Amino acid sequence: MTTTPNRPWRGVLVATALPLTDELAVDHGKFAEHCTWLVDNGCDGVVPNGSLGEYQVLTPEERAKVVETAVAAIGGARVMPGVAAYGSAESRRWAEQARDAGCASVMLLPPNAYRADERSVLAHYAEVAKAGLPIVAYNNPIDTKVDLVPELLAKLHGEGYIHAVKEFSGDVRRAYQLAELAPELDLLIGADDVLLELALAGAKGWVAGYPNALPAASVELYHAATGGDLATAKKLYEQLHPLLRWDSKVEFVQAIKLSMDIVGRHGGPVRPPRVPLLPEQEAVVRTATEKAVAVGLA
Repeated sequence: MTTTPNRPWRGVLVATALPLTDELAVDHGKFAEHCTWLVDNGCDGVVPNGSLGEYQVLTPEERAKVVETAVAAIGGARVMPGVAAYGSAESRRWAEQARDAGCASVMLLPPNAYRADERSVLAHYAEVAKAGLPIVAYNNPIDTKVDLVPELLAKLHGEGYIHAVKEFSGDVRRAYQLAELAPELDLLIGADDVLLELALAGAKGWVAGYPNALPAASVELYHAATGGDLATAKKLYEQLHPLLRWDSKVEFVQAIKLSMDIVGRHGGPVRPPRVPLLPEQEAVVRTATEKAVAVGLA
């Protein structure tokens, strides 16, 4: 296990896909089993209620129970829920719910209902920090239209509002600037298809998508990359990259759930407004997943 008690976001934390029934109800039993299976296969923890977990289309009751289910399955130290919401007060309430459920940290997007300025971003993180749990910021300027650039992240860290950042911009150059501006801020790999590049740049963890389907091979890749075993890492990265790149596509939830189904897990359907993959997309994911299985990565 790579996580440390005072930095529980280190290591491989899986942004969990949420198993749904054919009627689109949350299957909490299968979700609990999934969390346990991930940890048994070498992952360090889970991140429920992220975008991969379809949090935007969950009821408040479902969202709370997802956190409680994960904690009951693998313990709160290994659970870092996403607490994104349109309002800062609501995000703070979700952080308090995570705290009361026994979680050790939370992951927080900037305000995402509008293109927030720097003052709004600082106020947002300050409000949610009042819940008392360490916050991992989540920089996803592609979806939120708010870019947590290194200077702003350094400011958030300097104020004590955040302790790490999940970096999804895809711009690996930022890692080096961030290390200069805020050396104590942990950089977490936020997009699967830049794992090797950010690992070499000093990342301390990976908030990961594709380990939902291929945990053991993904964990081996992460440890090889962060441990400097470039021969092993490069080979695994090349083998897995046809799948890892789906983590940065619009259809990432559907792709990862399909791969889960193919390897014998339960991915299941997605809730609207997401729709199933097009036949040609499904064929690409299926071929890449079956190839990974054939070479022993599942």
